[in-house]
Amino acid sequence: MLKEFKEFAMKGNLVDIAVGFVMGAAFKEVVTAFTGGIVSPLIGLIFDADFKDLKLVVKEGVVNAEGVIEGEVSVLWGAFLTNVIDFIIVAFVMFLIVKGVNNMKKKEEPAPEAPAGPTQEELLGEIRDLLKK
Repeated sequence: MLKEFKEFAMKGNLVDIAVGFVMGAAFKEVVTAFTGGIVSPLIGLIFDADFKDLKLVVKEGVVNAEGVIEGEVSVLWGAFLTNVIDFIIVAFVMFLIVKGVNNMKKKEEPAPEAPAGPTQEELLGEIRDLLKK
């Protein structure tokens, strides 16, 4: 059973998937830093606020003694839009990577045709000739 697990774990596809997963997670962090540090502030200039903090307040809250808002109900559309931008960037880059890998793969050459052997009529003729002898 241990041998079977080792064979399964060391298959090329599984290792490739693991490497891809780790690289994807690291790339996600880069994209998040890009959108949070560059894209959001630039878009925030338009709204004159931090883009991630933009929200639609549905019900006003009350500020308590510590200065924390309690009871507020709001739609955090700025954070949602930031995550959508992250997703679009990651999806587009993954599309480009897959497209590049597919272009780099050698196009499969068709298998050479089997050599043409004698036809059925030729074989029957040979058998007939052998039987005559």
